Amino acid sequence: MTLEEKTAQLAGLWVGADASGEGVAPHQHDMADGPPDWDRAIAGGLGQLTRPFGTAPVDPAMGARALARSQRQIMAANRFAIPAQAHEECLAGFTAWTATVYPVPLAWGAAFDPALVERMAAQIGASMRHVGIHQGLAPVLDVTRDPRWGRTEETIGEDPYLVGTVGTAYVRGLQSAGVVATLKHFIGYSASRAARNLAPVSAGTREIADVLLPPFEMAVHAGGATSVMHSYTDIDGVPAAADRGLLTAVLRDTWGFTGTVVADYFGISFLETLHRVAGSPGQAAALALEAGVDVELPSVRCYGVPLADAVRSGAVAEALVDRAARRVLLQKCELGLLDPGWEPVPAVAGEGLGDAPASGPPGDAAAPGPGGVDLDPAAHRDLARTLAERSAVLLANDGTLPLSGPRTVAVVGPNADTPGAMLGCYSFPGHVGAHHPGVPMGVEIPTVLSSLRAELPGSRVTHAPGCPVAGDDTSGFADAVAAARDAEVCVAVLGDTAGLFGRGTSGEGCDVADLRLPGVQHDLLDALVATGTPVVLVLLAGRPYALGAFEGRTAAVLQAFFPGEEGGPAVAGVLSGRISPSGRLPVSVPRVPGGQPSTYLGAPLARRSDVSSVDPTPLFPFGHGLSYTRFTWSDPRVDGAPVPAGHPGPRREVPTDGRVTVGCTVRNDGPRPGSETVQLYLEDPVARVVRPVRRLIGYARVELDPGAERRVDFAVHADLAAYTGPDGRRIVEPGDLDLHLAASSADPGLTAGVRLVGAVRTVDHTRRLTTEAAVAP
Repeated sequence: MTLEEKTAQLAGLWVGADASGEGVAPHQHDMADGPPDWDRAIAGGLGQLTRPFGTAPVDPAMGARALARSQRQIMAANRFAIPAQAHEECLAGFTAWTATVYPVPLAWGAAFDPALVERMAAQIGASMRHVGIHQGLAPVLDVTRDPRWGRTEETIGEDPYLVGTVGTAYVRGLQSAGVVATLKHFIGYSASRAARNLAPVSAGTREIADVLLPPFEMAVHAGGATSVMHSYTDIDGVPAAADRGLLTAVLRDTWGFTGTVVADYFGISFLETLHRVAGSPGQAAALALEAGVDVELPSVRCYGVPLADAVRSGAVAEALVDRAARRVLLQKCELGLLDPGWEPVPAVAGEGLGDAPASGPPGDAAAPGPGGVDLDPAAHRDLARTLAERSAVLLANDGTLPLSGPRTVAVVGPNADTPGAMLGCYSFPGHVGAHHPGVPMGVEIPTVLSSLRAELPGSRVTHAPGCPVAGDDTSGFADAVAAARDAEVCVAVLGDTAGLFGRGTSGEGCDVADLRLPGVQHDLLDALVATGTPVVLVLLAGRPYALGAFEGRTAAVLQAFFPGEEGGPAVAGVLSGRISPSGRLPVSVPRVPGGQPSTYLGAPLARRSDVSSVDPTPLFPFGHGLSYTRFTWSDPRVDGAPVPAGHPGPRREVPTDGRVTVGCTVRNDGPRPGSETVQLYLEDPVARVVRPVRRLIGYARVELDPGAERRVDFAVHADLAAYTGPDGRRIVEPGDLDLHLAASSADPGLTAGVRLVGAVRTVDHTRRLTTEAAVAP
């Protein structure tokens, strides 16, 4: 291949499918001077096609035809007939018009159900591959460090073990359908100063190694992820896109990653325009390529002519171009794009499309519908509803819930009758559809109001918005207060509107200074509570908000993190009692707007003390969640032996390279079926460096009928006690450990004492990363 042919494989072209099906067309975007000429852009080949479905509303059948036609043009334009790799966003579903919109990642974390998330991702991947997409830009494995960050909704939670296990399940599901999963954002994006988007990161060695990196390690080793996207941020002055230590030394040399590293959109150009570590596009290309970035996205600016000129001048070794091109071509080969006789998939015939690829899960592929392609079939909606139901977290309840057929229910608040309140920033209706107000949303999204009316046919349900999500308009307060005063119970549906760069209260670029409810919603809730009518607070949001001012004043609080297109029926089902709540908090809920905790992973000095007037204790801790039934935990055992009464009791001795089994029996003593989540926390009382008071190392959902009980056991390897020591090596050292079987990070639970014995061990990326959980039948 010539130099130009090789560099052509290292960049994308941002396109959009034509609604007529005639082909894709280049689009002008922020970093481009204007739309490039199509024929010139594909001459010699093309690495990637950027978002052919996620740029504008297009019928999926027409879009698939356009993509297939464009692929044939690309193949015809280069000597080797190499097609492009097409990618799309897929964070909460395939970001295409009419595709299923699932709950956001924060809801995945709240479900504590990796198997369900894996099924969801397999459905998403099947839909994408069905219309010719090869790569998905998900999952987000950033660990929440400060929920004021606008992209908190895109994270799975504040604990690296939860993020890693759930994120790895997503990777497995997506890639089972033949779609490349892209881990992002590598690394540190969520740890920015003051939670500002793209702000610098000041993270130490241990925070990086023990909090930020483990989810990516899990997804690479246990999930087999084949692509990684670098972060926008810089850590201690080094931009991630130019960090060879991260992108090559850690990712490839240490972990053995063999896939592709792709740029976050415009991330290579930002080395010149924002970070100012490069003086030209060519210098930016040199820095990123040497660091290990293989593909420039979304369009070519640095990896085209500037890179070729840098190679010819001797500023960049052509071997670096060869290295990246080989990785790109190898991935295309693995996807089958270089197979002899390959044709764009799916084949377009008549009014419909061919079946989904054989690699997709049977029965899960989006089947052709009357208009050509159905990207929102019943099976997908059913799973979206199941995930929405399992992720709803009941934070507080004085017995008002479930609603037992009240005669009059007032449903108030700005999110009560707003379909968009169910959706996160990276849903198609929010991300793209907002720019096309005349186009239908493409999927049916019942609201809480309509769903509750269907759920309570014997009740009179009134409605008043009260106020907008943002802004200071209080003109609707009087009607909302009157509706609440005249009802037996008031359901106040508050929270966020997702958007981009300030066009919402949650989402990319929608960071906040504190965690007070947006706009005048706090004041509206205050007025509703003052009526004396029991108020059930429902939050449809992308982050936790401070609720300490309403502690004990509301009758109940139900948290739903942007629950997707079936979120309305899911929330209504929980309120009515048809669904027993089983979600658990993936992030702590703060007590006061400015006193948010530094996540539950804080060391002793991060907690309340007598030396500071600021109390960071959360109102509701990580892992918290209530049910409509009662669970009893009993019979804690270590390696089969009962744990004596009293803490810590005799400690079980375990070698520093051994394992121990810890478990208990969970019984449903309540009147209805329910699901309990048993969480396992590790506490290291004495270590060589400051450690979190507790950290999650295992969990299991346990489904129980009334009166039933099941045994839950965790097989814990000593590797789970590893941490990064003073010299930067990750070690397992002898000493005492406390293992807590608990219902939340703050629950005392049942404690088993363990003593690690033997020599200090140095462990690496081959260590055990997860705890095996076994739930008896």
